[in-house]
Amino acid sequence: MSRIIVFGGHGRIALLLAPLLVANGDEVTAVIRNPEHVSDVEKGGATALVADVESMDTAALADVIRGHDAIVWSAGAGGGDQTRTYAVDRDAAIRTMDAAPSAGVSRYVMVSWLGSTADHGVREGDSFFAYADAKWAADEHLRGTGLEGTILGPGALTDDDSTGRIELDPKGRGAVSRADVAVVIAAALHAPQTIGRTIRFGNGTPETSEPIGTALTR
Repeated sequence: MSRIIVFGGHGRIALLLAPLLVANGDEVTAVIRNPEHVSDVEKGGATALVADVESMDTAALADVIRGHDAIVWSAGAGGGDQTRTYAVDRDAAIRTMDAAPSAGVSRYVMVSWLGSTADHGVREGDSFFAYADAKWAADEHLRGTGLEGTILGPGALTDDDSTGRIELDPKGRGAVSRADVAVVIAAALHAPQTIGRTIRFGNGTPETSEPIGTALTR
């Protein structure tokens, strides 16, 4: 059993993730900003923690993280507001990484996106640029820490059912269901073979995909 704290606990992926972790015997703390979402996350077996990570400093985040065994960053500003995108997707994420060592937590799983590379190809002025830039900065910061980090880069998200299969390093948009992203996160948390890796994936096709457990551990 592990104690896992999930930032962005009311996100659509996180709501799918919590029941998987609980079924595995893990204890889940879901960090949410809106107190009206408490019942939603607790239906999935998580314990809700209302906190505004955008405004919390590193010391306050360390207090929240302390007592857990692993961190999942699945929070995001949702795009649209460039200032808030940087504040959440980059700055708040980085503060949780900086807070983790003093909280005694070394395992960190970042939910990023397929196109998060230095040359992500999104031009300044594009409404998506702030997100791409912020995620790349957060990913790079994680790589530079001493944390046991895993960066997950799913492609375009869909609401399809879980297939239990993924294709690594897919071409194009790499469409993948949120349900399968949740399965990947849950599996990666307990797979030491994923530490230090950036794993980019989509659902692929029956011919190009493989079982999630196989893809993460080979």
